[in-house]
Amino acid sequence: MLYKITDWNDAYANGAHIPGADGYVRRWTDDAATFRDAHPPQPLGRGHLFLPEGQPQGLMVFIHGGYWMRFDPSAFSHLAAGALRAGWACAMPAYTLAPQARIAAMTAEVAGAVADAAARVPGPIALTGHSAGGHLATRMVCAGVLPDDVAARVTACVPISPLADLRPLMRTAMNDTLHLDASEAWAESPALQEPRPGIPVTTWVGGMERPEFIRQARLLADIWAGLGAETECVVDPGLHHFNVIDALARPDSPLMRRLLDQGLRQDG
Repeated sequence: MLYKITDWNDAYANGAHIPGADGYVRRWTDDAATFRDAHPPQPLGRGHLFLPEGQPQGLMVFIHGGYWMRFDPSAFSHLAAGALRAGWACAMPAYTLAPQARIAAMTAEVAGAVADAAARVPGPIALTGHSAGGHLATRMVCAGVLPDDVAARVTACVPISPLADLRPLMRTAMNDTLHLDASEAWAESPALQEPRPGIPVTTWVGGMERPEFIRQARLLADIWAGLGAETECVVDPGLHHFNVIDALARPDSPLMRRLLDQGLRQDG
């Protein structure tokens, strides 16, 4: 069947296609607050750094989504549970949202936060993020974004439901807030940039997500494979855009094993 988008706003609308979507946001906020009460974080700029008991085995970085316009790390603290139970630290960077910042500035801000966390936690670094945060996680493994000494420690990048090519977003009403132009959309699209060599990249997306998110996840894996990167696209059956991230809270989930096992093998 031919694939053609006729409504760009609907193509990138998630909540409208998820039953009880508002309940997920309330649950995230409540679960995150409960988790912080039990595991008080250290400050990471305006973000959070959660530390496990004992010496960390490495640093996992989770970057929140929200189309670069919504949320902050305080809504997602509970997703550090899987990392802490596996003995890893978890950094959750904050970044200035649109329209106060352009996406290029967010990329630089997140890179600075990752470098800050890396200076405080030794060992391998595993990068992940969700939706717009998946885009930012992937930008961290594009050539020239992270400092070389930090990038050399990155053992895996697993962007969840990532936005890899930003050009279609210029056709949505969101661009009234994002203010993407052709130049920035090209420069900030991971699929249009060179990946750093030697970092395995697995795009992870729910099988019940909007077709554009599945296409974007496959696009990045396919293009970067053609540029020499080790890639895979995992389509997780039965999951949608809001519950695909739940697996981050479980250290033994396939998502977490893909994210952390590379670092454990390298460290060993």
